[in-house]
Amino acid sequence: MGRKKNQAMSVAETDREFVLGAAARLFRQKGFDKTTVKEIAEACGMLPGSLHYRYPSKESILVDLMRLALEQASGSLSEAIKGECDPLEQVRLGINAHLELLVGGSDKVYVLLFEWRSLHGASRQEMIDLRDRYELLWSAMLKSLSSQGLIRADVDRDLLRLIGLGALNWVATWFNEDGRYTVKDIGDFVWAVIKDGVIKR
Repeated sequence: MGRKKNQAMSVAETDREFVLGAAARLFRQKGFDKTTVKEIAEACGMLPGSLHYRYPSKESILVDLMRLALEQASGSLSEAIKGECDPLEQVRLGINAHLELLVGGSDKVYVLLFEWRSLHGASRQEMIDLRDRYELLWSAMLKSLSSQGLIRADVDRDLLRLIGLGALNWVATWFNEDGRYTVKDIGDFVWAVIKDGVIKR
């Protein structure tokens, strides 16, 4: 009984990712406003009514898509720092993991970054709450630096987190795989700036 339930959950999760992956591609190509539920259903090989049964509105698709993207971001960060006890190395690894996720070509991450304006009311608040949970992982790392005396006392940790993540997220708008800088170049530069400007010597 338990095995069948787990198999059913696995199939449901795979189906969810398939639908949301198709929606993310369309949202990225056409924008949320210009994409219709019918187009999403066609991309999934479904009837609009079947898609509506799962998601009552286009906004509910966007919400679940962003929810999945944030789940993946949190998982990626947690995996990157797993087993690492040095708080300085945790931050460095976290920066690189965040950058890799941003420039990895994920449609879901792209939509997460650039379609916030399409959410309203309770949906927008839910995404803010989920975003804040992701940022708590960063807050914990910065707090660890502070508690071990590795970060300057005059540094506002909240401001550092907000500006730091904002700068990292902006990389997604200008990064070019064939451009002058590699992901490693960017990660190394960001880490050097943090070490020189924030870490206590």
